[in-house]
Amino acid sequence: MKLLRVGTAGQERPALLDADGTLRDLSGLVADIDGALLSDEAALDRIRAAADSGELLALDETGLRTGPPLARIGKIVCIGLNYHDHARETGAEPPAEPVIFFKAADTVVGPNDTVLVPRGSEKTDWEVELAVVIGRTARYLESAEEGLAHVAGYAVAHDVSEREFQIERGGTWDKGKNCETFNPLGPWLVTADEIPDPQDLSLRLWVNGELEQDGTTAEQIFPVGEVVRYVSRFMTLYPGDVINTGTPAGVALGRPEPKPYLRAGDVVELEITGLGRQRQELKDA
Repeated sequence: MKLLRVGTAGQERPALLDADGTLRDLSGLVADIDGALLSDEAALDRIRAAADSGELLALDETGLRTGPPLARIGKIVCIGLNYHDHARETGAEPPAEPVIFFKAADTVVGPNDTVLVPRGSEKTDWEVELAVVIGRTARYLESAEEGLAHVAGYAVAHDVSEREFQIERGGTWDKGKNCETFNPLGPWLVTADEIPDPQDLSLRLWVNGELEQDGTTAEQIFPVGEVVRYVSRFMTLYPGDVINTGTPAGVALGRPEPKPYLRAGDVVELEITGLGRQRQELKDA
Protein backbone atom coordinates (compact mmCIF):
# COMPACT_ATOMS: atom_id res chain seq x y z
CA MET A 1 0.00 0.00 0.00
CA LYS A 2 0.96 3.61 -0.54
CA LEU A 3 -0.11 5.51 2.57
CA LEU A 4 0.06 9.29 2.85
CA ARG A 5 -1.29 12.28 4.74
CA VAL A 6 -2.82 15.29 3.04
CA GLY A 7 -3.98 18.73 4.14
CA THR A 8 -2.60 21.86 5.71
CA ALA A 9 0.35 21.54 8.08
CA GLY A 10 -0.80 20.16 11.41
CA GLN A 11 -4.24 19.27 10.02
CA GLU A 12 -3.36 16.37 7.71
CA ARG A 13 -5.77 13.50 7.17
CA PRO A 14 -4.79 9.90 6.38
CA ALA A 15 -5.13 8.78 2.77
CA LEU A 16 -4.20 5.99 0.38
CA LEU A 17 -3.04 6.08 -3.22
CA ASP A 18 -4.73 3.15 -4.92
CA ALA A 19 -3.43 0.98 -7.75
CA ASP A 20 -5.04 3.27 -10.33
CA GLY A 21 -3.36 6.36 -8.88
CA THR A 22 -6.55 7.69 -7.26
CA LEU A 23 -6.24 9.37 -3.88
CA ARG A 24 -8.61 7.76 -1.34
CA ASP A 25 -9.74 9.04 2.05
CA LEU A 26 -8.86 6.89 5.08
CA SER A 27 -10.11 9.28 7.76
CA GLY A 28 -13.30 7.29 8.32
CA LEU A 29 -11.29 4.13 8.88
CA VAL A 30 -8.21 5.16 10.89
CA ALA A 31 -7.31 8.19 12.95
CA ASP A 32 -3.89 8.75 11.40
CA ILE A 33 -0.84 7.06 9.94
CA ASP A 34 1.54 6.58 12.84
CA GLY A 35 3.38 3.94 14.80
CA ALA A 36 0.21 2.69 16.47
CA LEU A 37 -1.34 1.96 13.08
CA LEU A 38 1.79 0.38 11.62
CA SER A 39 2.06 -2.04 14.55
CA ASP A 40 -1.61 -3.09 14.22
CA GLU A 41 -1.87 -5.81 11.57
CA ALA A 42 -5.65 -6.00 11.94
CA ALA A 43 -6.01 -2.30 11.18
CA LEU A 44 -3.71 -2.58 8.17
CA ASP A 45 -5.76 -5.54 6.94
CA ARG A 46 -8.91 -3.43 7.23
CA ILE A 47 -7.33 -0.77 5.05
CA ARG A 48 -6.34 -3.38 2.45
CA ALA A 49 -9.85 -4.84 2.44
CA ALA A 50 -11.46 -1.42 2.09
CA ALA A 51 -9.12 -0.52 -0.75
CA ASP A 52 -9.88 -3.77 -2.56
CA SER A 53 -13.62 -3.34 -2.13
CA GLY A 54 -13.67 0.13 -3.70
CA GLU A 55 -15.55 1.62 -0.75
CA LEU A 56 -13.03 4.37 0.03
CA LEU A 57 -14.08 7.83 -1.13
CA ALA A 58 -11.92 9.57 -3.70
CA LEU A 59 -10.34 12.90 -2.72
CA ASP A 60 -10.04 15.92 -4.98
CA GLU A 61 -6.29 16.53 -5.23
CA THR A 62 -6.66 20.07 -6.61
CA GLY A 63 -4.65 22.39 -4.38
CA LEU A 64 -4.27 19.67 -1.75
CA ARG A 65 -0.95 19.69 0.09
CA THR A 66 0.86 16.42 0.71
CA GLY A 67 2.26 16.32 4.22
CA PRO A 68 4.77 13.93 5.78
CA PRO A 69 3.35 10.39 5.45
CA LEU A 70 3.98 9.59 9.11
CA ALA A 71 2.68 11.35 12.22
CA ARG A 72 4.14 11.37 15.73
CA ILE A 73 7.60 10.16 14.74
CA GLY A 74 9.48 9.02 17.82
CA LYS A 75 13.07 9.42 16.66
CA ILE A 76 15.03 9.69 13.43
CA VAL A 77 18.22 7.65 13.47
CA CYS A 78 20.61 8.51 10.63
CA ILE A 79 23.41 6.43 9.15
CA GLY A 80 26.40 8.38 7.85
CA LEU A 81 28.85 7.33 5.13
CA ASN A 82 26.78 4.28 4.20
CA TYR A 83 27.52 4.19 0.46
CA HIS A 84 30.82 3.05 -1.02
CA ASP A 85 30.67 5.71 -3.73
CA HIS A 86 29.87 8.53 -1.27
CA ALA A 87 32.77 7.53 0.98
CA ARG A 88 35.08 7.61 -2.04
CA GLU A 89 33.93 11.04 -3.22
CA THR A 90 34.45 12.60 0.22
CA GLY A 91 37.83 10.92 0.73
CA ALA A 92 36.60 9.00 3.78
CA GLU A 93 37.49 5.46 4.72
CA PRO A 94 34.44 3.16 4.68
CA PRO A 95 33.45 2.77 8.34
CA ALA A 96 33.98 -0.55 10.09
CA GLU A 97 30.61 -0.10 11.82
CA PRO A 98 27.64 2.10 10.95
CA VAL A 99 28.05 5.79 11.82
CA ILE A 100 25.01 6.91 13.83
CA PHE A 101 23.67 10.40 14.41
CA PHE A 102 20.19 11.80 15.03
CA LYS A 103 17.74 14.22 13.55
CA ALA A 104 14.94 15.64 15.65
CA ALA A 105 11.42 14.73 14.56
CA ASP A 106 10.58 18.43 14.22
CA THR A 107 12.91 18.70 11.20
CA VAL A 108 10.33 16.70 9.19
CA VAL A 109 8.21 18.56 6.64
CA GLY A 110 6.16 17.49 3.64
CA PRO A 111 7.84 16.36 0.41
CA ASN A 112 7.04 19.58 -1.44
CA ASP A 113 7.29 22.05 1.42
CA THR A 114 9.80 24.91 1.44
CA VAL A 115 13.30 24.15 2.71
CA LEU A 116 14.91 27.01 4.63
CA VAL A 117 18.57 27.93 4.19
CA PRO A 118 19.78 28.67 7.74
CA ARG A 119 20.90 32.17 8.64
CA GLY A 120 24.64 32.49 8.07
CA SER A 121 24.78 29.33 5.98
CA GLU A 122 27.25 29.08 3.11
CA LYS A 123 27.29 25.29 2.77
CA THR A 124 23.75 23.90 2.68
CA ASP A 125 23.90 20.55 0.87
CA TRP A 126 21.52 17.97 -0.56
CA GLU A 127 21.25 14.21 0.22
CA VAL A 128 18.62 11.85 -1.20
CA GLU A 129 18.08 8.92 1.17
CA LEU A 130 16.00 5.80 1.65
CA ALA A 131 14.02 6.15 4.87
CA VAL A 132 13.04 2.99 6.76
CA VAL A 133 9.96 3.12 8.99
CA ILE A 134 9.84 0.70 11.91
CA GLY A 135 6.64 -1.31 12.46
CA ARG A 136 7.54 -3.60 15.38
CA THR A 137 9.50 -2.94 18.54
CA ALA A 138 13.10 -3.96 17.90
CA ARG A 139 15.65 -4.61 20.62
CA TYR A 140 18.77 -6.78 20.49
CA LEU A 141 17.96 -8.32 17.12
CA GLU A 142 20.23 -11.17 16.11
CA SER A 143 20.18 -11.09 12.31
CA ALA A 144 19.63 -8.92 9.25
CA GLU A 145 16.61 -11.07 8.42
CA GLU A 146 15.10 -10.11 11.78
CA GLY A 147 15.90 -6.50 10.99
CA LEU A 148 13.90 -6.59 7.75
CA ALA A 149 11.02 -8.31 9.54
CA HIS A 150 10.69 -5.25 11.80
CA VAL A 151 10.32 -2.80 8.89
CA ALA A 152 6.80 -1.50 8.21
CA GLY A 153 7.68 0.42 5.06
CA TYR A 154 9.87 2.82 3.18
CA ALA A 155 9.82 6.46 2.08
CA VAL A 156 11.94 9.08 0.33
CA ALA A 157 13.89 11.32 2.72
CA HIS A 158 15.91 14.44 1.94
CA ASP A 159 18.66 14.65 4.56
CA VAL A 160 19.44 18.33 4.05
CA SER A 161 22.78 19.20 5.70
CA GLU A 162 24.78 22.32 6.50
CA ARG A 163 28.40 21.23 6.07
CA GLU A 164 30.11 24.08 7.92
CA PHE A 165 27.86 23.56 10.92
CA GLN A 166 28.32 19.79 10.64
CA ILE A 167 32.08 19.55 10.13
CA GLU A 168 33.82 22.83 10.91
CA ARG A 169 32.12 24.09 14.07
CA GLY A 170 33.27 21.41 16.54
CA GLY A 171 31.33 18.78 18.40
CA THR A 172 29.10 16.25 16.69
CA TRP A 173 27.37 16.35 13.31
CA ASP A 174 24.03 17.24 14.87
CA LYS A 175 24.38 21.03 14.47
CA GLY A 176 24.48 20.64 10.70
CA LYS A 177 21.61 18.19 10.53
CA ASN A 178 18.86 19.64 12.70
CA CYS A 179 18.09 23.00 11.17
CA GLU A 180 14.44 23.83 10.55
CA THR A 181 12.86 21.95 7.58
CA PHE A 182 15.97 19.75 7.09
CA ASN A 183 14.08 16.44 6.62
CA PRO A 184 11.40 16.48 3.90
CA LEU A 185 9.72 13.06 3.98
CA GLY A 186 7.38 11.32 1.56
CA PRO A 187 5.22 11.62 -0.47
CA TRP A 188 4.22 8.08 0.50
CA LEU A 189 4.93 5.48 3.10
CA VAL A 190 5.09 2.36 0.94
CA THR A 191 4.49 -0.82 2.92
CA ALA A 192 7.32 -3.33 2.97
CA ASP A 193 5.39 -5.95 0.98
CA GLU A 194 5.65 -3.67 -2.08
CA ILE A 195 9.46 -3.45 -1.84
CA PRO A 196 10.75 -7.03 -2.14
CA ASP A 197 14.42 -5.97 -2.16
CA PRO A 198 15.39 -2.66 -0.55
CA GLN A 199 18.91 -3.18 -1.94
CA ASP A 200 17.62 -2.81 -5.51
CA LEU A 201 16.33 0.77 -5.55
CA SER A 202 17.53 3.68 -7.68
CA LEU A 203 17.93 7.10 -6.01
CA ARG A 204 18.14 10.32 -8.02
CA LEU A 205 18.34 14.01 -7.16
CA TRP A 206 18.29 17.11 -9.38
CA VAL A 207 19.21 20.71 -8.55
CA ASN A 208 17.67 23.30 -10.86
CA GLY A 209 17.02 20.54 -13.39
CA GLU A 210 20.58 19.18 -13.39
CA LEU A 211 21.02 15.55 -12.29
CA GLU A 212 23.40 15.56 -9.32
CA GLN A 213 22.88 12.17 -7.65
CA ASP A 214 22.19 8.95 -9.53
CA GLY A 215 22.80 5.98 -7.27
CA THR A 216 21.51 2.64 -6.11
CA THR A 217 20.95 1.10 -2.69
CA ALA A 218 23.09 -1.81 -3.92
CA GLU A 219 26.04 0.49 -3.05
CA GLN A 220 25.13 0.55 0.65
CA ILE A 221 27.98 -0.57 2.89
CA PHE A 222 25.50 -1.77 5.52
CA PRO A 223 22.23 -2.97 3.97
CA VAL A 224 18.85 -2.17 5.44
CA GLY A 225 18.37 -5.35 7.46
CA GLU A 226 21.84 -5.08 8.98
CA VAL A 227 21.30 -1.40 9.81
CA VAL A 228 18.12 -2.20 11.75
CA ARG A 229 19.82 -5.11 13.54
CA TYR A 230 22.85 -2.99 14.42
CA VAL A 231 20.89 0.00 15.71
CA SER A 232 18.70 -2.29 17.84
CA ARG A 233 21.81 -3.36 19.78
CA PHE A 234 22.30 0.19 21.07
CA MET A 235 18.76 1.52 21.44
CA THR A 236 15.21 0.25 21.27
CA LEU A 237 13.41 1.00 18.03
CA TYR A 238 9.66 1.53 18.32
CA PRO A 239 6.87 1.56 15.74
CA GLY A 240 6.95 4.94 14.03
CA ASP A 241 10.68 5.45 14.43
CA VAL A 242 12.55 6.30 11.21
CA ILE A 243 16.03 5.38 10.01
CA ASN A 244 17.62 7.47 7.25
CA THR A 245 20.01 5.00 5.65
CA GLY A 246 22.60 7.26 4.00
CA THR A 247 23.17 8.94 0.65
CA PRO A 248 24.93 7.92 -2.56
CA ALA A 249 27.63 9.92 -4.34
CA GLY A 250 26.92 13.30 -5.90
CA VAL A 251 26.59 15.71 -2.97
CA ALA A 252 28.05 19.22 -3.16
CA LEU A 253 30.60 18.38 -0.45
CA GLY A 254 32.26 15.89 -2.79
CA ARG A 255 32.67 18.35 -5.69
CA PRO A 256 35.78 20.38 -6.55
CA GLU A 257 35.92 24.01 -5.49
CA PRO A 258 33.91 26.12 -5.77
CA LYS A 259 31.41 23.60 -4.43
CA PRO A 260 27.85 24.22 -5.70
CA TYR A 261 26.09 24.54 -2.34
CA LEU A 262 22.41 25.43 -2.25
CA ARG A 263 21.10 28.99 -2.14
CA ALA A 264 17.68 30.59 -1.79
CA GLY A 265 15.81 30.24 -5.08
CA ASP A 266 17.27 26.82 -5.93
CA VAL A 267 14.87 23.98 -6.65
CA VAL A 268 15.69 20.42 -5.57
CA GLU A 269 13.82 17.38 -6.89
CA LEU A 270 14.44 13.80 -5.78
CA GLU A 271 12.97 10.34 -6.22
CA ILE A 272 13.46 6.69 -5.34
CA THR A 273 12.12 3.77 -7.38
CA GLY A 274 8.55 3.00 -6.32
CA LEU A 275 8.54 5.52 -3.48
CA GLY A 276 7.57 8.70 -5.29
CA ARG A 277 9.09 12.10 -5.92
CA GLN A 278 9.76 15.29 -3.93
CA ARG A 279 10.22 18.91 -5.01
CA GLN A 280 11.39 21.76 -2.79
CA GLU A 281 12.14 25.40 -3.41
CA LEU A 282 14.72 26.89 -1.07
CA LYS A 283 14.20 30.17 0.75
CA ASP A 284 16.19 32.08 3.36
CA ALA A 285 15.27 31.40 6.98
